[in-house]
Amino acid sequence: MILGLTGGIGCGKSTAAKLFEELGFRRIDCDAIVREEVLTAPNIIAAVAGHFGSDVLQAGGRAIDRSNLGRRVFGNADELRWLERLVHPEVHRRWTELVKQAPDLEWVVEIPLLFEKELNKWFDFVVCVACSSPEQLSRLEQRGMNRTLAGQRIAQQLPLDRKIELSDFVLSNDGTPDFLRRQVELIAIRCRQSPLRCSLLYSSN
Repeated sequence: MILGLTGGIGCGKSTAAKLFEELGFRRIDCDAIVREEVLTAPNIIAAVAGHFGSDVLQAGGRAIDRSNLGRRVFGNADELRWLERLVHPEVHRRWTELVKQAPDLEWVVEIPLLFEKELNKWFDFVVCVACSSPEQLSRLEQRGMNRTLAGQRIAQQLPLDRKIELSDFVLSNDGTPDFLRRQVELIAIRCRQSPLRCSLLYSSN
């Protein structure tokens, strides 16, 4: 079984994914793949530096300054699209390879732009993590993100209401950690009792 986990930035996707992991799911964090694997690959670093200039690199030129890169792309739709065309296919290749190596396991895959990139067909079920707008902004500020950048990041995503409509299950994350845990447990039970729908990752192609 493969669950796709999405939701608005700051809504608590990683927290929910860890709860699924505690229930036996194998977790894949696509943001972590971007940070730790894709943006550290020499060919990606070279491509980013060639497009944006060396000022998006850290001292020494061997790593990308993600904060600087974020300031360059968020708020500039053309630059963001360029970066996504470079990064997203590589992220997709890496997480699908992981699942194909162990297709009998239960997987939960965190993908912030799951619906924006029309990836829902890759999953048996899609779960959306949601919270109120004030709570979302508060959490982003607690991460050190100013309101301007937070607003830009939120604006780049599909509206949360639409993600909720498109999802099979919704986790409300305005309450306590125990409340979120109980919801995750119920969704895991429901998914395990339901027939699976995704065959893309189990094909031989």
